[in-house]
Amino acid sequence: KEGIGKFLADSKGMTLYLFKKDSPGKSACAGPCVEKWPLYHREKVDVPAGVKAEDFGAITRDDGKKQTTYKGMPLYYFVGDKNPGDTAGQGMGGVWYVVNP
Repeated sequence: KEGIGKFLADSKGMTLYLFKKDSPGKSACAGPCVEKWPLYHREKVDVPAGVKAEDFGAITRDDGKKQTTYKGMPLYYFVGDKNPGDTAGQGMGGVWYVVNP
């Protein structure tokens, strides 16, 4: 999309998002939120060029599921993104944004 610039995606090219209501190491997205914003988790992240591997980590959420983090912030997919490179969740509700490394 125009003006978004580079953003993080998974190995299939699906866009990853962060949630402004989260805090480092803690997800505020639960219940119905997770149905719209599925969790991103990989045991080993394929780190793209120009991004530091140590910026990625993982948390165990209150629901017991693991979630990958970037600079401490939990990462999500958006259910409305159907194809690699889609960014339909960008700016949604003023709290969901693609992750600019």
